[in-house]
Amino acid sequence: MYRLIYKSRSPSPLDWDTVVSILHDSKENNEKNQIGGFLMATRHHFLQVVEGKFEDVNTTFMRIVRDPRHTDIVMLSYEVIDSCLFENWGMKGIGVFGNNDELSQRLIAKFGEEDGGVRFPRESWMALALILDVREVAELPEWKR
Repeated sequence: MYRLIYKSRSPSPLDWDTVVSILHDSKENNEKNQIGGFLMATRHHFLQVVEGKFEDVNTTFMRIVRDPRHTDIVMLSYEVIDSCLFENWGMKGIGVFGNNDELSQRLIAKFGEEDGGVRFPRESWMALALILDVREVAELPEWKR
C-alpha cells in the first residue's frame, strides 16, 4: 500500500459548496478504486492524503493534477506504508473556515497562519500530524449523494 500527501492552492477563494463538490466526486472515484483519503481545505489551500494501491494512487493523483480547482501542487510525500490510516473511508474531509472557526483558531495556534487560514506544513510528518489532530477532534461527516 502507498500513501501520498500533497498540498495545493485554489485559483479562487473556496466556499463550502466547492469543498463538498470535491468530496462527492472524490468519494465516488475513490470507492471504485479502493482508495482512502482525507481532504482539508482553507479558503485558499488544500491538503490531502490519498492511500491505496500504487496504480490507483497514481491515477488519482494525475486526475488531481489535471483538476482546474488545484494550482501550485506540491507533493509532500509518496511512500510505501504497512497499513492505511484512512482505509474504508472513500473520502472524508473538512473545511477549516466558516462554521469551523474554533477548530481553525486551534490549528493556527499550533501550525501557523497563511492567507488568513491554517498554514498547511511542507514537511510530510507535520502535515500528517495536522490531519490526525483534526481526525481526533472534529466530527467528520460522510459524503453521500
